Formats: sequence, C-alpha cells, structure tokens
Amino acid sequence: MRPSSRIYAWDGIVPVVDPAAFVHPEAVVIGDVIVGAGVYVGPCAVLRGDFGRIVLRPGCNVQETCVLHSFPGKDVVVEEEGHIGHGAVLHGCHVGRNAMVGMNAVVMDEAVIGENTIVAAMAFVKAGARIAPNSLAVGSPARVVRALSPEEIDWKRRGTAVYRQLALEARQKLRPAEPLAAPEPDRRRAEAPRYDPLPLARTDFTARP
Repeated sequence: MRPSSRIYAWDGIVPVVDPAAFVHPEAVVIGDVIVGAGVYVGPCAVLRGDFGRIVLRPGCNVQETCVLHSFPGKDVVVEEEGHIGHGAVLHGCHVGRNAMVGMNAVVMDEAVIGENTIVAAMAFVKAGARIAPNSLAVGSPARVVRALSPEEIDWKRRGTAVYRQLALEARQKLRPAEPLAAPEPDRRRAEAPRYDPLPLARTDFTARP
C-alpha cells in the first residue's frame, strides 16, 4: 500500500490494511475497515466504517468510485474473490465468495449475494433480498433470471484474477507524474495485467486470517 493521507481513524478505531493489499492513495478509508491480503481498492472509492464494520476478504476488489457503508450495526462484507464493479454502492450487505456486483449497481441493507453470483450492471438489490448462489440477477428490483453455467463462473473468476494481479503490480507501476504536452513518438500503450494463474497460486491470499 502506498502511503496515503486519506486513511482516517474514527473514534480511535484505525483501519487495517494488509501489506499485500493495494489501496489507491485517492481512495478514502475511514474507521472500522479491514482490508485483506491481495485486495485492490481503486481511486475515489469510499469505505466509510463509522456506523459498522467493512470487511474486504483476501483477493477481492473494489473498483473506482464505489461507496461502501453500513446501516447502523450492520457490517458490509465482501468475501474472497468478490468483485465490485465501477461505481457500485454496497450498504450493510454481504457479497459472497467469487460473486460480482456490476457497474453502478446498488445492494441495500441486509441483502445477501450468493457465492458465484453475478448482479448485473445498474441492478438494484432491495433491502433484505437473498440472491441465490450461482445465478444471474438483473433489474430494479433485481431478480434472478437464470443459473450461471460453470463456464460463466470460471470466466468471472478469471476476470477477478486480473485484479488480483493488478493489486500485486500497482505498487510498482503507479507514480505521480506531470502531463506531457504531446504524445511521444512510438508511444507505448497501457496493457492490462496478464492473467497467469501460477504466481497467484503461489501467493495464497486466502490462507491468511
């Protein structure tokens, strides 16, 4: 994790960030937040642990502009390999292992997203909803439209593995910079991390407490 002035204690409760996690310096992390190993938290994400605890289990990711907050006394938990897409909002809910919450989706208080489930982009999961494991949920309010195939679940897991790789690489690749006035000749293109299961298997984030 890069040093950041945007990590704040709340009433004496200091956030916990595993050394093997990456929290972007422009993310805001407040209070009772526990970030596990191999987690990626993107820029402008807000994890506000002032009403209840926020737990990001090893190997999950919370992408840019996401907001995580709790109803009083209700925790937010994202289990291992959970995948929270750009701009999503989680409020007092539980996201199961290897589940995905799509871009700009909202998951409300006491909702539970089952293991290996995909909540589609722009979906609204109402308070107290239970979305079954291994399913695709869409709409507002979100409803299950079908089961996911093993191939779709594996596709989702591979996508999350790219973010696990990004968490490993970001500390070396991200640097403050001044903009150039014009592109360089033969400018190199940015490329996503290559999914390589071997280094990730050797870095067993889920074995940590």
